[in-house]
Amino acid sequence: MVGHHYRVDDYYEVGREKVREYARAVQDYHPVHWDEDKALEFGHDGLVAPLTFISLVGILAQRRLFETVVTGYDLSQIMQTDQVLEFHRPIKAGDQLVCDVFLHSFRRAPGGADLIVTKNIVTDQNDELVQTTYTTLAGRSNVEIDESIAATIKDILMHGIGDEEPDHVPRSAPNIPVKQVDAALPVVPPSKHAPNFADVSVGDELPPRTVRLTRGDLVNYAGVSGDANPIHWSDEVAKMVEMENVVAHGMLTMGLGGGFITSWLGDPGAVKDYSVRFTSPVYVDPHKAAEIEFTGKIKSMDEETKTAVIAMVAMCGGRRIFGRATAKVQLA
Repeated sequence: MVGHHYRVDDYYEVGREKVREYARAVQDYHPVHWDEDKALEFGHDGLVAPLTFISLVGILAQRRLFETVVTGYDLSQIMQTDQVLEFHRPIKAGDQLVCDVFLHSFRRAPGGADLIVTKNIVTDQNDELVQTTYTTLAGRSNVEIDESIAATIKDILMHGIGDEEPDHVPRSAPNIPVKQVDAALPVVPPSKHAPNFADVSVGDELPPRTVRLTRGDLVNYAGVSGDANPIHWSDEVAKMVEMENVVAHGMLTMGLGGGFITSWLGDPGAVKDYSVRFTSPVYVDPHKAAEIEFTGKIKSMDEETKTAVIAMVAMCGGRRIFGRATAKVQLA
């Protein structure tokens, strides 16, 4: 089934307040996410969404993939291992995003886990490319769900998830062909608000940033993102699946890292791509905040394109939570 494609039935309309909610959830306080006048100053006609906002669209698209196409997996046991985001332009309030989902690749890893890569091509109401994303997921097919876990989840999961959720389609479903994406990275114009290329050197370090995550942060992100997996907030379920504690969402930690990068860069719209490999969970105790320390440095530079690649390190409890985290950014 590699190459199988479907288009999500309905578009996702980006709301102004949803941009602010998501920015708060990932602790990203760059003014273009909050202040419309400041966003206009940066050349945008609406609030700009944080780098990982597309995860709200992706979680809806992937749910259908595993429910109707790649069946036989327990969604609660699917683990995200890698995420790649390629930006053709920033997501803005008012966008109506259409998502085309492809089963990009599939392989069985040693030990029996299936590694599934999905590719999402995201376009707007004008059929312009917005983002291309690649998500690697690991899971085991045809594994029986523990009845005690299933019963517990049924009694604690919020209502409105699953079969009870009503179908919805746009008033006039667009019949737009799938946008072709070039292999080359998208062209992002130079930014007036990013550091000048001449002022940056390979080896330069970004100012470090420490972020605290509490159980309240996890519950808030679960609600804002629509990720209802109880391993992120239920001690009982975490214990049942033999975890040390509840764990932070991978896309929450990636979102925190995105804010770390753009706070140095000065312009969230000047990021060309951002990718992370998730290697170690962030456990969050009910009585004590988890602390994640972000550091980074300039790994390489390209004088012809005036771009730089940032290598980021994220540590929590003495463990690296990202195995590889890089961002290519456009400098002035």
